Amino acid sequence: MEHFHSPKSSLHGLDCDGSNRLKDGGSVNSSNHSIFSRRGFLLLTAGLASCTAAPPLQKAPVKSGPAVKAGSGDRPGLPRGPVPRNPDMALRSDFDASSGLSFSRVLVSGNYIAMTFDDGPHPRNTPRLLEMLRERNIKATFYLVGRNVDLYPQVVRNTLAEGHEIGNHSYTHRLLSKLSDQEIIADLTHCRDSIQRATGTIPRTMRPPYGGLNLRQRQLVRQDMGYPCILWSVDPLDWKRPGATVVTSRILRNTTKGGIILAHDIHSQSVDAMPATLDGLLRSGFKFVTVSQLIAMKISASAPQVAAASTL
Repeated sequence: MEHFHSPKSSLHGLDCDGSNRLKDGGSVNSSNHSIFSRRGFLLLTAGLASCTAAPPLQKAPVKSGPAVKAGSGDRPGLPRGPVPRNPDMALRSDFDASSGLSFSRVLVSGNYIAMTFDDGPHPRNTPRLLEMLRERNIKATFYLVGRNVDLYPQVVRNTLAEGHEIGNHSYTHRLLSKLSDQEIIADLTHCRDSIQRATGTIPRTMRPPYGGLNLRQRQLVRQDMGYPCILWSVDPLDWKRPGATVVTSRILRNTTKGGIILAHDIHSQSVDAMPATLDGLLRSGFKFVTVSQLIAMKISASAPQVAAASTL
């Protein structure tokens, strides 16, 4: 999750470390008459007030609409022309249990791809992203962290109402491969229950945090919870925050048909990158579907599924 910090404050040389030093090197008890003037007194009291500790972070309010009008490129909100739209498609999403144990991409006959977003919901970035996706008629798949679902259930309900797919990304975002079998199932169950409580629906796929789940554990999860393990074929490393333009370039350069693209809607840069990214992919002839729809259209001659690794 993003963290918000308030910079250390000072006013006209008044330090916030309790020393009350003045800009000219004097102190509060200096003979400098300006400090005892009305203006000096007001500046001093204002400076002291600015040094008080900030209140603890509270649950951020969920806004009814996007924080910023969805735009194109790095600076959403700038005037722009019409955007390309994903075609309307009547596609099945009821993939068969025998389709596969895990996927980093899916062998399909058309230019279909799945856009996925991890670690949300986020109270500001996710609504902004939903606006961008709606404008382009794109349905994505959101892999949600259960503790964030509990914080922002309305954002999850809005996401589902927009027609997007919701997946299980664990409750605590721990590296599941380091946990016992019982801990893995308990963590995924906790997330599933949070999603069900918020939306009345149960996710059909899961993505392990950091992509960390070995073969035996994937088999366990499939057997106990029915989830195939969803990895990715395109990782723009957006969690490193390289800038929206870099994120866009990496995704456009590496996407091929049947691909599963990874991004994170908890990072504002990643959401800033989406207008140019989505428009570029649409103009290249790709069609967006959910992960379940992509698996359901898998053709029989399966290509090897390569497990993706990541340092997320």
